[in-house]
Amino acid sequence: MNLTFKLYASLSEYLPPGTANHQVKVNVAADTTPVMLLERYGVPLTDVHLVLVNGVFVPPSERNTPLTEGDQLAVWPAVAGG
Repeated sequence: MNLTFKLYASLSEYLPPGTANHQVKVNVAADTTPVMLLERYGVPLTDVHLVLVNGVFVPPSERNTPLTEGDQLAVWPAVAGG
């Protein structure tokens, strides 16, 4: 199935070289979960803070729920500032 995978801030370094706009189109198996996709790209799960699927927050307890065709997975690290 086809998805859009987006990584922001410091996590964008895990996207393939030449990736534009912090996103890449990917083709994955039908049972792929957010955690599986993050692991596929080598993103340390300890660095992941905010996960959204189609703009909806996904709590850590639900990040092993399979994605569906056309989903957009967007991920941010924890951001500090003031």
